[in-house]
Amino acid sequence: MRSLFLKIFLSFWLALALSVVLAILVTLAMRPQRDSATWEALRAKALTEAVQAYEQGGEPVVREYLEDLEQSHHVRAFLFDEQGNELSQRPAPPWAERIARGRAMRRSPGFWAKWMPERFMRQSTTGASGRQFTLVIELPPGPRLFFGPHGVPGLGLLIAIVSSGVVSYVLARYLTAPVVRLRTATQQLAAGDLTARAEAPPKRRRDEIAELVRDFNGMAARLEDLVNAQNRLLNDVSHELRSPLARLNVALGLARQRTGPEAQGALERIEREAERLNELIGRLLAIARLESGEEAMQRSAVNLGGMLHEICKDADFEAQSRNCRVKCVIADACVVMGHAGLLHSAMENVVRNATRYTREGTEVEIRLEKAQDAKGPEAVVRVADSGPGVPEEALHKLFRPFYRLDDARNRQTGGVGLGLAITERTVRLHGGRVKAANRPEGGLIVEIRLPLAPRAATESSVEKMSVPAEG
Repeated sequence: MRSLFLKIFLSFWLALALSVVLAILVTLAMRPQRDSATWEALRAKALTEAVQAYEQGGEPVVREYLEDLEQSHHVRAFLFDEQGNELSQRPAPPWAERIARGRAMRRSPGFWAKWMPERFMRQSTTGASGRQFTLVIELPPGPRLFFGPHGVPGLGLLIAIVSSGVVSYVLARYLTAPVVRLRTATQQLAAGDLTARAEAPPKRRRDEIAELVRDFNGMAARLEDLVNAQNRLLNDVSHELRSPLARLNVALGLARQRTGPEAQGALERIEREAERLNELIGRLLAIARLESGEEAMQRSAVNLGGMLHEICKDADFEAQSRNCRVKCVIADACVVMGHAGLLHSAMENVVRNATRYTREGTEVEIRLEKAQDAKGPEAVVRVADSGPGVPEEALHKLFRPFYRLDDARNRQTGGVGLGLAITERTVRLHGGRVKAANRPEGGLIVEIRLPLAPRAATESSVEKMSVPAEG
């Protein structure tokens, strides 16, 4: 069966039909068996014999007969005369007196009561003495397993609920199991694990959900191939560029020796561009290694406070040329597990980016503090500048390789759009996340969140630096 619609329709139909059929079958099997002809014959015989017993032996004989009748046939019987007196001198219940006077017995209220069989029988006759006698019989209640108190079919309802619940549970598991696996694989893929795949359903299953899982796996495989091909191309091109760049530097040295002072300006320009190209190639290789997972990840305990303090001092010194300051606020001591070199580069890229675009005479603030996330404690680094900010629609693009804005962040600043991309991939490699937002008072704030190291690693960290609260 290929259609998911038909599976749902037929499964629910089967559940309802099964519960109703089982309830009806059990009702018929457990319902008190009362053969009408048998009870009619018993009523006529009991009335005749009870009247004869009373006329021949009086009260003691009819009492003995009615008690024998109750023992042998499990029915309660009472014999009344025309004045409504019970002739065996046993205490008659109110219902027996009411029926003897010809009043109908009221049924108990409720939906199921009207489906229950009649429990009381009444018959009158005239004895040999000419007196009028009335016999009232209460039939045995029969098995009460199915029909519970007040005639409610408790067992039938229980069977209906259990049977439909079992079928529905099996159906729900059948339908949702691949969806849960697909959701898990989707989350892994979104987190950057391009090898994530949903468990493939059996080949005999060809419904819509099974086809969706297969299509997802095909899409994930295609994405992995494309990204790997892109990374290989980026890596290969970067390596290939290193060779002509090295030869260019050698030729530049020879040109310095063979030319006069008039060519020094042009040679220095060539040298600066070669250095920029060399830096660009280095960043491209870093991106390629981070994307492919080839970067060595020898994790150790890293004191983020000490690292940020050092970065702040260097950035503050460089920012003096623009009459700017870089302030570092370490609110909490934070230790993370990771690669110290990669983390230093990631933090430095964000700080240098902020000092490059903040307005002259303003201040860049670096703040480190702890926070509690659903997954556990984490270190939060916020770098805020006072620059022109970024359009809201471009915020999520800042961490793409080679992305630049056309106004403030352009080639004139010397950036090529790889610093924030390296930061994002480094942070993601360490199990964290990074985002950018515009400040209400103007400027951009970049927030980096990294999971804190376990307490044991924090206590055993060899990095014990005394970091001032502000720098």
